[in-house]
Formats: sequence, C-alpha cells, structure tokens
Amino acid sequence: MTTTDHTKVLKQLQDKPGKLIKHSKYSVPKKRIGGVLNRKCARCGRTGGHISKYGLHLCRQCFRDIATKIGFKKFN
Repeated sequence: MTTTDHTKVLKQLQDKPGKLIKHSKYSVPKKRIGGVLNRKCARCGRTGGHISKYGLHLCRQCFRDIATKIGFKKFN
C-alpha cells in the first residue's frame, strides 16, 4: 500500500476492510494541547497578536475596536 497517489490508497482501502479500520484509527490528527493555534480571538478567530491578559482572549485589532467599550482608557 505504499503509493504517492492518495486515490489509489483509498481504492485499496475500500477493498480491504481490516486495513481501512487500521488506517482510520491511526490517521486521525491528534488533539493539540498547547501552541499558537489553540489561542484564537473570541471575536474574529485570528491567531496572531492574541491578548489573553485579564481573560480577554482577543486579537490586537479587535481589542483596539472595543477597548473603550469594555473600560480601557487610551493614554497618549
């Protein structure tokens, strides 16, 4: 079952139910516990520029939009 074309692999797996069960068991992506992609903005879903302080969980762009509404003051 070593081949570079994924359509051939799927066709071979349909013919062999035992290998299909094994393939579906071990080919599932594992659940991630930490890292950048687990910290997403609660408002828009971005992963970059994440602010998690005070339990905000916002990206910097969304924080700038709603900072005055949630009680932050801008100092010059």
